[in-house]
Amino acid sequence: MTRLPLVARRAEELLGAAVVATAPVAGGDVATATRLRLSNGSSALMKTLPHPPEDFFESEARGLRWLAEADGLAVPEVLAVDHECLILAWVEPGRTTPDAASAFGRALARTHAAGAPSYGLDRDGWIGTLPLPNRPAGTWAEFYATRRVLPYLKLARDRGHLEPEDAGVIEAVARRLPDLVPEEGPARLHGDLWNGNVLWGGDGAAHVIDPAAHGGHRETDLAMLALFGLPQLPRALEAYAETAPLADGWQDRTPLHQLHPLLVHACLFGGGYGARAAQAARRFL
Repeated sequence: MTRLPLVARRAEELLGAAVVATAPVAGGDVATATRLRLSNGSSALMKTLPHPPEDFFESEARGLRWLAEADGLAVPEVLAVDHECLILAWVEPGRTTPDAASAFGRALARTHAAGAPSYGLDRDGWIGTLPLPNRPAGTWAEFYATRRVLPYLKLARDRGHLEPEDAGVIEAVARRLPDLVPEEGPARLHGDLWNGNVLWGGDGAAHVIDPAAHGGHRETDLAMLALFGLPQLPRALEAYAETAPLADGWQDRTPLHQLHPLLVHACLFGGGYGARAAQAARRFL
């Protein structure tokens, strides 16, 4: 490890501890990640982004702390945060094992069961670099349609990443949401729970990072885990269902809950994500 003076100096100001070495960490899609070796022998992870959107890192820190309050999922401790960076306790990497996956499923169920005051959140947030509207709604169907599906459908269409016919299919399904998903009380969601946001730690636990936390339908987090493939996913889902049984037909509804992340990817990356979202929606017409 070397020492990046500017990064180390800012970390020292926020932590009140000396940074003896720094090293780049691979894997960040948005922010630059740096490992900090502190003078007390511990390590931390520092995320930085030049000129980030307003409340970008502060929103992430609030989401992590809110998830940690549930006493379910393992969440890295927030050590410091300001407008341009976030510093978290370091998670030493470990292996994905069947036992760790089962423990993750049970922990996710406990986090969901902690609940939320409403569908949504008291503040808007971010998903990747896109604004995430969180204004509360009276039902999950209303929230999912007006805060998750339709805003990103419009943006994807405006950016030329979604064909008009495909947009019409998704709009039609959004109108049918009250009839498609059993209403449940709002669960405490991670909100962006894909494989890359699950860190398998050397302590045997799966730690979650980069949340888009809010109150929503718990099937949403499960669908996100399936979208890009979590190692040992069947073990995790089995343990989840044993801890908190799911409504009949939840697996058939997985593509419906994947509409939002697919549309977000269509907005950010284009490619075939818009068509994939429409393909998922057609199953529910």
